[in-house]
Amino acid sequence: MTRALWLLPLLALGAATGAVAEHEVYYRYTVLGYVKDAAGQPQARQRVELVRDKTGLAYRSVTDAAGLFVIVARLGDESLGESLTLRLGAARVRVVARFDPADHTEERGTRVDLEGARAVERPTWFRATLTRLLAAPGR
Repeated sequence: MTRALWLLPLLALGAATGAVAEHEVYYRYTVLGYVKDAAGQPQARQRVELVRDKTGLAYRSVTDAAGLFVIVARLGDESLGESLTLRLGAARVRVVARFDPADHTEERGTRVDLEGARAVERPTWFRATLTRLLAAPGR
């Protein structure tokens, strides 16, 4: 997954008439992480889905060679505390949208790693992972 391909949907949102605000930080909530098997090996081409429990709207991603997935959901300030379900096959993980609704400059999101049959949410790793992802050459 190259950086240009990952950013393409965000740029497309801004290209539509009347959708200028749609790609602003306060309308995005990013869930990213890695999918690995029980032995810690990255799992490429795995379909990961994030569902807004309130609306049933699903956002999808596919892991890259490193097992990385990135899902950008449209959640605004009013979505603070909203329940989301991250799905990989039969595995289900509940994620709660946590962010400061007064902060419209910092990226909002969380990191969830799926390791074998276990899911580990690491919200404090989100910002560093996103920064590394965007700075990586060829991404």
